[in-house]
Order: sequence, then C-alpha cells, then structure tokens
Amino acid sequence: MAPSSSTSTKDTNKTLRPQEIEIHPSNGGDRAPMSPHSWQTGGGMHIHNRRKTNNSVDMEDYFVGPRDMSKHSKWPFFLRMHGSVLPKMILPLLVVACWSTLLTVISEKTRVKLKVSSMLLTVLGFVVGLAISFRTSSAYERYTEGRKYWSQLMLVGQNLSRTIWIHASEREGEEGTDDLLAKVTAMNLIVAFATALKHKLRFEPGIDYADMKDLVEYLDTFARAAEAEIPKPQESGKVKAFGEFLGVSFAESNPRKRIKRSKKPLGNLPLEILNHLSSYVHSIIDNGTLSIGLYQNQAITSIVQLNEVMVGVERVLQTPLPIAYSIAISQITWVYVMMLPFQLWESLRWVTIPGCIFAAYIIIGIAAIGREIENPFGMDVNDLPLEAYCDELANDINIITSQPPPRPSDFMRTNANMPMWPLSQSGYISWSGRSKEEIRDALMTKTRAEMTVRRSMNPERGTKSTDEKHTHGLDQGH
Repeated sequence: MAPSSSTSTKDTNKTLRPQEIEIHPSNGGDRAPMSPHSWQTGGGMHIHNRRKTNNSVDMEDYFVGPRDMSKHSKWPFFLRMHGSVLPKMILPLLVVACWSTLLTVISEKTRVKLKVSSMLLTVLGFVVGLAISFRTSSAYERYTEGRKYWSQLMLVGQNLSRTIWIHASEREGEEGTDDLLAKVTAMNLIVAFATALKHKLRFEPGIDYADMKDLVEYLDTFARAAEAEIPKPQESGKVKAFGEFLGVSFAESNPRKRIKRSKKPLGNLPLEILNHLSSYVHSIIDNGTLSIGLYQNQAITSIVQLNEVMVGVERVLQTPLPIAYSIAISQITWVYVMMLPFQLWESLRWVTIPGCIFAAYIIIGIAAIGREIENPFGMDVNDLPLEAYCDELANDINIITSQPPPRPSDFMRTNANMPMWPLSQSGYISWSGRSKEEIRDALMTKTRAEMTVRRSMNPERGTKSTDEKHTHGLDQGH
C-alpha cells in the first residue's frame, strides 16, 4: 500500500496513518493493496493452513479439523455432522447391531432363551457410568489446560511485543535503522516460536513448512541442519486412509514415525528460538536502547513465561491417561454393551436390536469423544485450532508494529479528546486553558450528575429519599 503523492513527496518522514490508507478495488489486471495475510496467500506464496471443510462435499474432508471457529452454522446441534464422532462410530455400531441381531434371532426362533437378570444391567451400568465419567472429565481437563496455555502464550507474546516496540528506543542514523529492523525481527521470532511449538506438538519435525520456513531458516538450529535427513511425509493409500477415517486402530500410523527415522538430532526448535530472543534482549540491554530496569525485567520475565508455556503444553501432550485406565475403561464399556441384548430381550423382544444400537451409540460415543479430545493439539475436528491462534498472534503483532510508538501529546492534545464527556463536549485544548480548581470542580460535578441520573432511573418505592427527608426536617424546623 502506498501513501498519497502529497505525503510521499512533501514529507518523507511522515508515517502513514490508518485513516490515510485507501483501498482501491482491483479491476482486471490491476491488483488491489494486500494485507500481510494476502501477501502470502494471493501474492505467489502458499501458507500452511487447515483444509476448508465446511463447504466441501467430500465426507472424508468434511471430518478433518480443527474446526474453523469463524464459521457459523444455523443447524441445530442434534442435526450437525461437522465435529461429530460418527465416522469412528460406524464399525462399533455395526458390531453391536450384528451381535444384538444374532442373539435376538436365536432367542426368538429357537428354544434357547439367552437372557440374564436385569440386576446385572443396573450394577454394570453404575460401574460404566463412573468409568466413562472419569475418562471424559480427565480428557476435558487436558483440553482446557491446553487452551489455557495457548491463551497464556498469546498474552505473553503480545506483552513482550509491546515492551520491545514501545520501550526499546531507536538510536540516530544508521544505528536507528538497525535497531528498527532488529525489533521487527525479534517480534517475528515470537510468531516463529508459536508456529514452531504448534508443529512440535503435532510431531512435525524440521522447518520445511510454508508458515515457518521463512521465519527461522536464517537461524542456526538443529532442525535446519537435519532438514535434508528428515523423511518426507507420505500420503496414505485409499484403504489406509479409509481405515483411519473409520477409527480403525490397525490403520493408524505412529505420529512420531518421521521423528524416529531422522538420521540427525532434531533439537528443540521452540527452545532454540527462545535462545535467540534472549540474546536479542541481552543486546538491547547492553547497547542502552532498553535502559529502564523495570522494562528489562519485564522482557526477561516474558521469555521465561514463554518457556513455561512450552514445558506446560509438552506436559499435557506427553502425559496421557495411564494405559491401564484406558484398557480397563474400554473393556468395561464393551462388556456392558455386549451384555445388553441378554438383559433387554425378555422385555423388548425385536426392539432389542435398535435399543442396543442406541445405547451403544450413547456409551461408546461419549468414550470416543474422550479419546479425541485427550490430545487437544492434533488435527481432529474438535482439537484446538492452533493455526488460528498463531495467525491471531501474528496479526496482533502486525497491528503493534503498524505505527511508531504513540506519543501522548499527539493523541491527547486535540479537541477530539473530550476529557469531561458527557458533562462537557469541550475538547482538551479548551479545558487546558482553565485552572486545576475548575477541572476538579467539573470532575465532582460529573460524579454528582451520575448519582442524580441513577436515582432518577431507580426511584425508591414506598419510602422517601434521603434528600426529601432532610428537606422535610428543615421545613419543620422553620
């Protein structure tokens, strides 16, 4: 985007303001000004992002995530498919349907009556309820904890960016240009840290990703050195992909496969990026551009907090529910589901078949949801949209760097600033010509006027106000 001719020719030192930005629609071959995101997506570069699923008719693609939080669906929840675990329920429900049909047919067509007391249903149901509740609550706790860590990353990233941009000064001359470019580079490293952490949580080694390569390729890291030795990701065959779509465990690949097959050490890219950020903070402290001790401590503390986020999300990822619990809960659930036809046939007869299917959908479905959200950093529909979080952090940093650090005199000393609004619509310049006593009296008047408005909006019922009682007492005294 280019400023107007008057701005570019008459005053080369003037910074383009947001209100001065003009967007012209593109006509034919003329290209409109582009945002940073459109530079990547429409300017000949490809940015890594989730596949668009909401408008797709491909069912396999429709159940790929994470879900795009910016999309809105008007369908009621019980009719929605996007985000449902139904694909992973197809095979278990087919097994339950065949099993319940077999037992019902045997009981109806032969003299063998396959039934047990309904008391077993009650006892097992209580145990299954406890097991599934434990599994779901522990999985959701991991999900919310992962979201809290990414919220903390957003907070610390914004705070560190603001500290660098506002409080790190820029020297005169060529050194000032170097200072400005160094500040922008450091803030790009914050985005690179979030992006590298996302790929690390998804077991994606190396740096060859469209959303990260240009941000970290110039850094001397283990990941860059090992890039040529890392096996390239292979697309699954149709049978294997269909098995993964249905949730068949035998078709699922080891997510750490590429990491294990690397012939060189991969290091820890997010941690190495933090090392470079720490080195930058140390340099601006040494050269005096970040001279105030409070801001120095704030910058160093922010890097420590980013390290805490990295360790925290890795703890969530590397500490799943103990395998003994997972095995026991799965076995208990399937024993209960398989025992349903024996207990329901005597009362429901042929309705036992759909009854068992519905019961299995509820029980196994809740267990499947717990398994899906147990790792909140993956690519399931219900996992956290990490791409959206990284894009949001990058956009926030772009907003911070879009203008030089604001000076209070520029945005305060203007008549558009009405410090006494709504009591007065006079601007700052008008009030600056009055004394401090007049300004303080006006502030007190604002408070009294606010109380008067509140009393008029909420009159006391059945009793007189304090002012009325006081006035009545004065009248009687006279």
